[in-house]
Amino acid sequence: MVTRIAVAGTHSTGKTTLLDRLETKLRATGLTVARPPGSFAVRAAELGFPKLQQQSPECAEWIIASSTAAVAEATLHADVVLMDRSAIDPMAYYLAALEHSDHEPDPAVVERLSALVAAHTAAYDGLLATVLDPAIPLGPHRDRDLEYRAAVDRYVHDILRNLRIPHQWITGPDDEPAVLDALVTLTTGLVTS
Repeated sequence: MVTRIAVAGTHSTGKTTLLDRLETKLRATGLTVARPPGSFAVRAAELGFPKLQQQSPECAEWIIASSTAAVAEATLHADVVLMDRSAIDPMAYYLAALEHSDHEPDPAVVERLSALVAAHTAAYDGLLATVLDPAIPLGPHRDRDLEYRAAVDRYVHDILRNLRIPHQWITGPDDEPAVLDALVTLTTGLVTS
């Protein structure tokens, strides 16, 4: 059985670093680990989809569908698949874009995206959610709009709560060791069963 673990959160909240540490721990147990590309937003922009503050529902839908396909493909050759972006993130970026432009979301669009998010996250064996610490500087090549970044963080947490998606909070470095150890134990148990 392949284990799927994702991390949700706005940009520059330590998602990649957290998964790098988890990957190292999992590989040390002898498990094979796959990391599908986390750059679907970049690819969406290359295709012409509007992103970040202009993100459209179609862009969110494309990112969710593309990452779903990449995760499914990664399960062919790995014991564990680690996802640097969850299905929640594109929807959160879309909702934050609407707020940024003072537009109200279309309830039918929100319902459709919520269904996609719920379907995709149901396949996760573990979901981590980072919490924005505004004191942590933005990484290189990141969007510099701090209000937008904070709105994305808020929407990630709203979606988790509204859709009742099981997850584990990562509020900072102090949370990581216990959470990572628990995930390694969970993963090795699922893979060997």
